[in-house]
Amino acid sequence: MSLTSITAAEARRLLADGATLVDVREPDEYARERVSGALNVPLSRLADSELPVAGTILFHCKSGARTAGAAQQLAAKVGGQCDAFIVEGGLANLRKSGIQVTVDPGKPMELQRQVQIGAGALTLAGTLFGLGVSPWFFAVPAFVGAGLIFAGVTGFCGMARLLMRAPWNRLA
Repeated sequence: MSLTSITAAEARRLLADGATLVDVREPDEYARERVSGALNVPLSRLADSELPVAGTILFHCKSGARTAGAAQQLAAKVGGQCDAFIVEGGLANLRKSGIQVTVDPGKPMELQRQVQIGAGALTLAGTLFGLGVSPWFFAVPAFVGAGLIFAGVTGFCGMARLLMRAPWNRLA
């Protein structure tokens, strides 16, 4: 069993009729940018979460890729007890359809983006210093690459763990 995708325009109509919008992104993503009134049920915590199983539920993420990839998991969680759909294009298309999206620039950017910026900056700096100062600096991008491979294989990202402890990422 899987869920059917609907357009953001169809989602807007269903929301006007009382559907429940469920945002499956992580809490740091939800805190920075969200549709007002949407429930935050991250995919990483779906198994331990309770979902409303009455009426119509609309699932969305940022671009639609995460919800599409987890369609069977979401369908199993709903268990056929209500009508449930995935919003094509996620938050981006909801915004384009005219649904009000709240942005809190005071919240830190998503942790995944911080990791990407950090890894990219270290790789670029190590490469440039390796070319211009000393070949020993090539160890920096090699270390970052090894860390990314390790994170992909194990699911543990040391850089993300460090960034979570950064002052700007501490929850008030």
